Amino acid sequence: MTAETTTAPGDPTDYTAARTALLAAPDLAGSARRTALAGLTDRWLTGLLAAAEPPPGVALVAVGGYGRGELAPRSDLDLLLLHDGAEVGALADRLWYPVWDSGVALDHAVRRLPEARAVAAEDLKAQLGLLDARHIAGDADLTAALRSTILADWRAAAPRRLPELRELGRERAERHGELSFLLEPDLKEARGGLRDLVALDAIAASWLADAPRDGLDAACRRLADVRDALHLTTGRATDRLALQDQDQVAAALGVLDADTLLREIYQAARTISYAADVTWRSVDRVLAARGARSRRPFGFPFSGAGRAAGGVGRGVIARRPLAEGVVEQDGEAVLAQGTRPAADPVLPLRAAAAAAQVGLTVSHPTVRRLAAECGPLPVPWPAEARAQLITLLGAGEPCVPVWEALEAEGLITRLLPDWERVRCRPQRNAVHTWTVDRHLVETAVRAAALTRRVARPDLLLVAALLHDLGKGWPGDHSVAGEVIVRDVAARMGFDQDDTESLALLVRHHLLLIETATRRDPDDPATVDLIAKTVGTTLHLELLQALTEADALATGPAAWSGWRAGLVAGLVSRVAAVLAGDPVLPRAAAFGVDEERLAVEAAGSGAPALTLHAETAHQPLAGEPMGVRLALAIPDRPGLLGLVSGVLALHRLAVRSLTLGELDPIGAGPVLLFSWTVATEYGELPEAARLRADLRRALDGSLDVGRRLTERDAAAPRRRGIATPPPVVSVAPGGASADATVLEVRAHDAPGLLHRIGRALDGAGVRVRTAYVSTLGADAVDAFYLTDPAGRPLTDHAARAVVETVQHALAPAG
Repeated sequence: MTAETTTAPGDPTDYTAARTALLAAPDLAGSARRTALAGLTDRWLTGLLAAAEPPPGVALVAVGGYGRGELAPRSDLDLLLLHDGAEVGALADRLWYPVWDSGVALDHAVRRLPEARAVAAEDLKAQLGLLDARHIAGDADLTAALRSTILADWRAAAPRRLPELRELGRERAERHGELSFLLEPDLKEARGGLRDLVALDAIAASWLADAPRDGLDAACRRLADVRDALHLTTGRATDRLALQDQDQVAAALGVLDADTLLREIYQAARTISYAADVTWRSVDRVLAARGARSRRPFGFPFSGAGRAAGGVGRGVIARRPLAEGVVEQDGEAVLAQGTRPAADPVLPLRAAAAAAQVGLTVSHPTVRRLAAECGPLPVPWPAEARAQLITLLGAGEPCVPVWEALEAEGLITRLLPDWERVRCRPQRNAVHTWTVDRHLVETAVRAAALTRRVARPDLLLVAALLHDLGKGWPGDHSVAGEVIVRDVAARMGFDQDDTESLALLVRHHLLLIETATRRDPDDPATVDLIAKTVGTTLHLELLQALTEADALATGPAAWSGWRAGLVAGLVSRVAAVLAGDPVLPRAAAFGVDEERLAVEAAGSGAPALTLHAETAHQPLAGEPMGVRLALAIPDRPGLLGLVSGVLALHRLAVRSLTLGELDPIGAGPVLLFSWTVATEYGELPEAARLRADLRRALDGSLDVGRRLTERDAAAPRRRGIATPPPVVSVAPGGASADATVLEVRAHDAPGLLHRIGRALDGAGVRVRTAYVSTLGADAVDAFYLTDPAGRPLTDHAARAVVETVQHALAPAG
């Protein structure tokens, strides 16, 4: 029986039979069936009202879900009997009793227009239902008056009611969780469910904002289809997709299996959740702008002083630079004017990293433009792309909304094609909180808080992101993941040694936790086996941090003080075995060009330098990947802090530094600095200007510290993100036979090396050699220190230096 041939007489038995036939019709499914069911019900209710012979000024109105014109098989009928003051008590009974007799659940009310309006003003949920009011039968003008009045009231009260609506959504999310990750999700009430679509429609009705519509209708239909199948297979009016019902629901929908069903649900929920996030940010901006206008004194928008100070006047949009081609505007990262995404395939990662590092997200129009215009990255990736990915992951929790924005527009799978196999993949293990892909992101978030514990935070963050990619393939996911990560790491541009390290971490990411909890950690054979597997102390510390991050991101049951203690004890024993073959830092090596600079500096007594741009092995349209600065200066106290301060004044961010000394002509030692720097934004400084400022700093006419302090004080304060505190320590004995090795791990920031250098100078120690590297947003530095006589520091002196540097890096205030 089709919808066209179905009739609906007033007898509830006839309606029930017609309804049953419609739901069983093989040629009806999905949205068409829901619309047909609503139409069938409309005709039946119209007949009931006509048979009841209503007086003038009465209308029967569908509200809520029924008002939207689609009925799920077991949905309630939300009805309002609207009247203009006529006597309708008996009429209501003649309507409601047949509905009850049919067995259909009924939510009903009888009100005059002023009463409906008053209830809506007091009850947000009632107002939301009335926003979907739809005429069924009776006085159409009365229904039209209701709709126009409720809409006008809603728009007038939107600045007050929308925050209430948002709070309702937050409360629902706390009670029901996120639909995108639940094994037994509530299709309606969970975040990303059908109820959020109602909220988005309400926001659109306010005229303050509208949701991004791409994919939203399809996501709505998919969730509604699943709910229909759930109603029909269980015979109950339930929105919770229980585990025992998933196979039947999948079969009813023609889906391969329950896992495929969940993936489709998760994808739909993510579309809705992302649309909601974007829309609520738009609402926030509109409401904030209205509040600012209401508080602004008369004449302020036209104040020249306000404009000169950076104030926002009429038609003036405040933009603050975040990175090359990226600015902050209205609390989001957007593209700078004149930026050409088509010529800059690294731009999506640069924008994402810049946004996450200051706790922002990338605006929806910007992400869409990046997805539409940016081409694919070359293979292997340029060095900047790899660094920007690491910086994004190193932001920790603020990385998540940025990642979600990129994923919503397909940019993640474009960067990492292997991501698609784990995207929205459920994990049918009670210990897991997240889908596979979100677990990987959460592991990177947890790893970001552990970067101070490892010498290679970049490898830790990338291993955290990739460690479970093998779950998209048959067999042992660790074995499959090792194969995948070798390919991914090579495409990212990691060298052979780093690729092997990443492959080892992925292959053995469960080794420590499984061994510590399932084997005897005191058995020498166990310790020897792990030592042989990891090979180096670097791998051991990375594996320990990855183990903790992985467990913390899995769920509360996967990590505890007891497990942490077992792993730490095992790691301590393995480290003792590995200590017999320590990995020593590489020695500084300088080429002919650096030696020539040293001769020039020794002869002139002044700084000598060369400055040139480096490009990647596969350059992006000739764009510079970094700036190589070779500098030679006759040795004197405080050079490291002074030179790094001059670079900071020129807005040059240090990517790496090797420092050593030569005595080329027997006139005294010359310090050789080999820097790789990058411009924060803007143009590269001229070598002559940089040399002049170095000379001024050396002769005292340029007070570097004061200039940096003044510039920082004048800069607008932008909110930052929470980062792990800096760690300053002395490397264990054996790291160097003739120097004390000071290790500093900190969040990279302008002037960081200047502060470290000044602290070391103030401590009265000599920096003989230094290895400085910036890995993503993390600085990992090692300084080989001696006393003025050239001897390693005493234990007491070393502790004092640690305290001095730690104090210098402490946040202000």
